[in-house]
Amino acid sequence: MKLYAAPLQGFTEAPWRNLHQEVFGGIDAYYTPFVRIERGEFRNKDVREIASGNNTVSRLIPQLIASTPAELERLAGLFIENGYKEADVNMGCPFPLIAGKHKGAGILPYPAEVEALLRELVHYPELSFSVKMRLGWERADEWRVLLPLLNAAPLRQITLHPRIGKQQYKGEVDRESFAAFYSECAHPLVYNGDLLTVDDIRKVEEAYPRLEGVMLGRGLLANPALARAFADGTPLSSRELLDKVRVFHTRLLHYYEAHLQGDVQLLGKMKPYWEYLLPDADKKIKKAIKKATTMEKYLAAVSRL
Repeated sequence: MKLYAAPLQGFTEAPWRNLHQEVFGGIDAYYTPFVRIERGEFRNKDVREIASGNNTVSRLIPQLIASTPAELERLAGLFIENGYKEADVNMGCPFPLIAGKHKGAGILPYPAEVEALLRELVHYPELSFSVKMRLGWERADEWRVLLPLLNAAPLRQITLHPRIGKQQYKGEVDRESFAAFYSECAHPLVYNGDLLTVDDIRKVEEAYPRLEGVMLGRGLLANPALARAFADGTPLSSRELLDKVRVFHTRLLHYYEAHLQGDVQLLGKMKPYWEYLLPDADKKIKKAIKKATTMEKYLAAVSRL
């Protein structure tokens, strides 16, 4: 079973991916946060994110988000120009500002728009496409009208997060709806959602033996060794994990020290990782990290872990 690293805006950017593979590994492919068109142009940040010179992982799959065939055409062209052979189409982003534009999970209530995007895929034989999606936007059965369209599309695989978009990441995943989708999906299927431990992954693997793989998101941010622990069958001890996290954190910080300016920018980049990283660490230390107003205070708090 394959292990994929989920795209998470603001977190799983190129520096994180490159260092994760070097320090922890265990991932078969990394997905980029979605590339989009904004005010008629590609965002410079997105173009840098997919540039081959900025990426060292062994397999990287760029993700696009679009609401129209015209947008998809431009984004697919960008990926082809950058030498990619694979691409993922985001139909799962749950954030209202994106969904309100019929992008991400916001496109799911509109089968005609989904079909138009899927029909566009045949024009790019250079790219092997996948889709990452949710069960729906408002209802957990919206997928039912979409699955025949997906089954007929030239897709390499589908990744399904069994929540609706309006849930964002709240509430429980809907395993019953996932099982129904799993039984009717003609493409290789990947499970994504609330996989926080090796045991979580094993239970999903046992429940759905035909799965192509699982995609790890917040669980991998919390425990960067999660994929390797599952692949090897031997989780790291708390001390081993902490030692590796220290190396990972130090190298990530050094990267951003060379590319950002001042404490405000550095803290703004590094502190959010601790929303997920090492959730079982001492709460007082985690609080001190999050409240740090200078790099001196931040590093002092981190050193206490």
